[in-house]
Amino acid sequence: MPIAPFEVGLINLKSGDKDTDRACADLYGKLEGAGISVLYDDTEERAGAKFATMDLIGLPFQLIVGPKGLKSGEIEVKERKSGERMTLAPDAAVKRLVELVSARRVLA
Repeated sequence: MPIAPFEVGLINLKSGDKDTDRACADLYGKLEGAGISVLYDDTEERAGAKFATMDLIGLPFQLIVGPKGLKSGEIEVKERKSGERMTLAPDAAVKRLVELVSARRVLA
């Protein structure tokens, strides 16, 4: 994490969809407000390309937002180092990311 250009990669799986765009804008604002640096991928690329880009950049955490998950009230948090994935409600995901990033900052 000390050398990553951003702490979290926010991936919008369906850019242009009003619900995912709105959810991503809200999440981005909450994370930035908590002092977390965020790289927001709202490109028109396919999901696989977005994941590959985030992995290549080496961001410690990914926040994955798609229309199917949003309909269920869930988004996904992925930790790059362990590969662990968590499916959480949006506010719970922000809270968890704040905890994880804070813990990593202490260790760095």
